[in-house]
Amino acid sequence: MFLNTLLARNPELADAAAALHDSGAIPPDTYVIDLDAVEENARLLAETAERLGISLWFVVKQFGRNPELIRAVARHIPRYAAIDAPEARTLHAAGAEPGNLGHLVQIPRRALPELLATRPETVTVYDLANARAVAEAARELGFVQDVLIRVEGADGSVYPGQEGGVPLAGIDVFAAAVEELDGVRIGGVTGFPCLLCDPDTGVPRPTPTFDLVGEAHAKLAARGHTGLRLSAPSATSVASLPLLAELGATHGEPGHALTGTTPQHAVDPRQPEKPAYVYVTEVAHTLADGRPAVLGGGFYPRAGIKDALLPRTGERLRVQDSPADNIDYYRLLAPSVGAEAGDTALLAFRTQMFVTRSTIAVVAGLSAGEPALVGLYDALGRRYEHGETGR
Repeated sequence: MFLNTLLARNPELADAAAALHDSGAIPPDTYVIDLDAVEENARLLAETAERLGISLWFVVKQFGRNPELIRAVARHIPRYAAIDAPEARTLHAAGAEPGNLGHLVQIPRRALPELLATRPETVTVYDLANARAVAEAARELGFVQDVLIRVEGADGSVYPGQEGGVPLAGIDVFAAAVEELDGVRIGGVTGFPCLLCDPDTGVPRPTPTFDLVGEAHAKLAARGHTGLRLSAPSATSVASLPLLAELGATHGEPGHALTGTTPQHAVDPRQPEKPAYVYVTEVAHTLADGRPAVLGGGFYPRAGIKDALLPRTGERLRVQDSPADNIDYYRLLAPSVGAEAGDTALLAFRTQMFVTRSTIAVVAGLSAGEPALVGLYDALGRRYEHGETGR
């Protein structure tokens, strides 16, 4: 999906990743991430957002909740949106500031005192039971917590496993109940996904869910709530920030833009953000019909993988589809004339590294022509001790 863009915009990363694997410094099934590029992308996003009057909460699940990358991003975008409780803990430990907690995964009741004590700017609630739980925990801690109301997504636009939220028709009734709670204040609305990229052009467009979120925002304003936030996550990038501003959003949540891997980057290499990661694996064996099998572990069902580069031979081989319900022990490539076991394979595709069993290798110095391996981490941001690897 991103291999052409990567080779056009950041060939140094591909070269460094192949060299690290060839030398044995990194194992197969490793995402190699360009620390300099991630930080530069964060700077571009922050400058664009400031110019447009948009606030940003950054998201890190897609690159493995890595502390080195968190610190680099936070130098330009201080506040984060944590997807779940473990991510919130990792972000807080790395020194970033809490922006929004609980958007895609509600904070477990027993974790509320710990996480509210970090004083997040907002907490997303899907229903009245969660609003009451947040109110009780905040009251015990002695402050009033702002909450974002998650608006139920439009029919046909909600991803399986992400259902929930307050229906637009019930916003007034829900708001009236929350207004009676001590310990919380209605701070705004959110939904997901609010933007999606056109599959053909990559251009970001508002979704029907965004319309519902905007209507909910207007209803709350009509009730007398002021200073309301409207957070519109998904596909937040330099290209989409003007659209968010035009549509009245107050907050964006960049994730894949930090690594230059939104769908728009796949079709338009001229986007400002630079591709910042490549997946490295190796040929494990070759089938009798000539198809190489590369080691898996980091593949993702929604990846949009197209092809793989074998640097030793220079071959670009089509990656064959694999059913989403299969374990990714291997992925098969199109037949090769020269692939050998142990050959490095480079791929660039859409990922969510935190759901893989991959190693994360952070490389600094590429922008100065002096690449250096900063460290190896697991997919949840924990650093490997000396001599450990992901395999």
